[in-house]
Amino acid sequence: MLAPLFSVKLFAALFFGTLIGLILGILPGLGPTTGGALILPFTIALDPLSAIILLTSIYCAGTYGGAITAVLINTPGTPAAAATCLDGYPLAQKGEAGRALGIATVASTFGGVFSVFVLVAFAPLLAQIAYEFGQPEYFALAIFGLTMLASIGEGSPIKNLMAGAFGILVSTVGKDFMTSIDRFTFGINELSEGINFIPVVVGLFAISEMLIQSTMLNQIFNRVALKAIRLPSKNDYKLIWKTILRSSGIGAFIGVLPAEGGTVASLIGYSEAKRWSKEPEKFGKGSIEGIAGAEAANNAATGGAMVPTLALGIPGSATTAVILTGLIIHGVRPGPALFREQPDFLYGIFGAMLFANVLFFAFGILGAKIFARVTLIPNQFLWPMIFSLSVCGTYSLGQSYMDIWIMIIFGVLGFFMRRFGFSVVPVIIGLILGELVEGTLRQSLVIFDGNWLMFLQRPIVILFFFLSIMALLTPYIRRKRALSS
Repeated sequence: MLAPLFSVKLFAALFFGTLIGLILGILPGLGPTTGGALILPFTIALDPLSAIILLTSIYCAGTYGGAITAVLINTPGTPAAAATCLDGYPLAQKGEAGRALGIATVASTFGGVFSVFVLVAFAPLLAQIAYEFGQPEYFALAIFGLTMLASIGEGSPIKNLMAGAFGILVSTVGKDFMTSIDRFTFGINELSEGINFIPVVVGLFAISEMLIQSTMLNQIFNRVALKAIRLPSKNDYKLIWKTILRSSGIGAFIGVLPAEGGTVASLIGYSEAKRWSKEPEKFGKGSIEGIAGAEAANNAATGGAMVPTLALGIPGSATTAVILTGLIIHGVRPGPALFREQPDFLYGIFGAMLFANVLFFAFGILGAKIFARVTLIPNQFLWPMIFSLSVCGTYSLGQSYMDIWIMIIFGVLGFFMRRFGFSVVPVIIGLILGELVEGTLRQSLVIFDGNWLMFLQRPIVILFFFLSIMALLTPYIRRKRALSS
């Protein structure tokens, strides 16, 4: 599994990806998703394996990095670290910031390593099942992936579906792949090849976040001093080891489910840690079990979320949607063929994720105090630099000013979407899966000679149609139960 990494270039991508991920995770408002979107244009110059190793190491380290600001300034660097604030910051205010970060580092590392083994075990299994897939099955799978839009973002199910439908509409811009007729180009020649993923991703994540942060320039955070970071004591280990094991299992399972991810995993891991604790009254006041429960779960979700991404081509989280975009632009199509034809590529990814977790453990123990100083950079200086980086990266993709305009337009669109309660993640998923839905539907109808009823003669298709219906109904069933209880 680790043999593909014995290369100076690949290890350099892993090292710098982990370092960049930590810094991005520490900076409130960035995180691995926005950071991955920013780095994505610059991976074009890399070979596919180096590019994906860079993105996955950013994913792993960025998920942990959010805990540092959660503990020190009560501001989660990533949404997945929101639950860490509940006990991390109160413990830091007691003068035990180092202890809090030590707990977070150990729990995050264990959860991340655990998730890699889940990825190695279950991704090939899913790929073997997918060998039976033809174009009709892939169409049904893509439909199932689109129904996950109802729960993949922070918005309401209806708003998420609307955003996903818009993403599908964007995917239809350009020449029809069967007739070569221009669609929705409005006479603009640059749009005839379609709208590229990268300007949309950078705009929706990075530029929209920059606009949101610009409305909070006067916000003042309380900051606490970090004297030292230390590993948990033996007594701490006795108290948290069951919590770490439980939350790692919860996080890996939730990560495997398409459309969930680290944020949901951390909240459930935290709540379960409180439910099983012998001292639940300490939660919210500096409980190390609360920190361990949240951090083990959100980092365990990273490897779990890569399972459907690699085996089925359905992102398990917002960041894996960026990674999936990276795979596609490098000509790598996730699915069963990937496991059969490029096993070295896959095991390079598995090994990179394992090493990334070990590296951020070392960085977290030795350099957390240094990384924490990044939070002192004023937003007035930070975000103009990020905007410049976004423009340069987007323009470098095709040396086209149209890509920059697309980035800005989608950045403004993302800003208003988030202001009005829409999640931007479904737009990306719709953009990625929209082409797959259209292509497989049209090819299936050619195979079936235009007979739609033949979809119902294939058991796997029926199964995914049933799961799609259940996925659409589940949010409403949960809401009714919550109202009735």
